[in-house]
Amino acid sequence: MYLSKLYLLEYLVMSYREQKKYFEQLKRYERKFSSDEKKEYSMLLKRHKDDEDLDSISFAKLKKLYEKYYVNRVKKDFIDPFKK
Repeated sequence: MYLSKLYLLEYLVMSYREQKKYFEQLKRYERKFSSDEKKEYSMLLKRHKDDEDLDSISFAKLKKLYEKYYVNRVKKDFIDPFKK
């Protein structure tokens, strides 16, 4: 019983951290959202600010926005061309 509560707590903390990461990254791209995406994002953001964990459907919507707008760019190694 105790272990199951511990795993549940660990899952919730991890979920909140992941949720927070997505919102921090998407903050930069708010101006690029379409009107529907902006409404959806603002609703999700309000729920996040109320310290409410998102359910699986809402989290999937947030993840979809993240995957659509956030591009993880690879940093170039500028020293590499000068090596012999």
